[in-house]
Amino acid sequence: MDFSTVNWLAVIVAAVVAWLFGAVWYMGLSKPWLKAAKLDPATMKRSVAPFIVSFVAEVIMALVMTLVVGAITGGEPNPLAGVIFGFMLWLGFVATTLSANHRYQGFGWDLTLIDAGHWLGVLLIIGVVIGWFGAPAAPAG
Repeated sequence: MDFSTVNWLAVIVAAVVAWLFGAVWYMGLSKPWLKAAKLDPATMKRSVAPFIVSFVAEVIMALVMTLVVGAITGGEPNPLAGVIFGFMLWLGFVATTLSANHRYQGFGWDLTLIDAGHWLGVLLIIGVVIGWFGAPAAPAG
């Protein structure tokens, strides 16, 4: 892997925008998500850890997406390629994993749809941002 091709500004911006999307997504779906996840807000512990873990995960996703889209497009990512690869990575890894895990954990499809929808939005957003920013500028010299 050639990390010199990573547009680090794009990675950080993509992660921030994806994280903000998640905040809006789950605020809007908090009641159905709590019900589907079988959680009672009155007994839940409050912690910032899940928010930090989510952001770190989205930075890693953006980095991987940059490497994948950059490699597939010959180092010239674009928004369409980002959307296509974001969707394909979601379909191949996220949707399948959540579907299987939630069945083993005894959760209903409502939780799977809420969580999978969130991660689809995250990967599409990351893909668009990575593609929109494009490759890093060549060093002057």
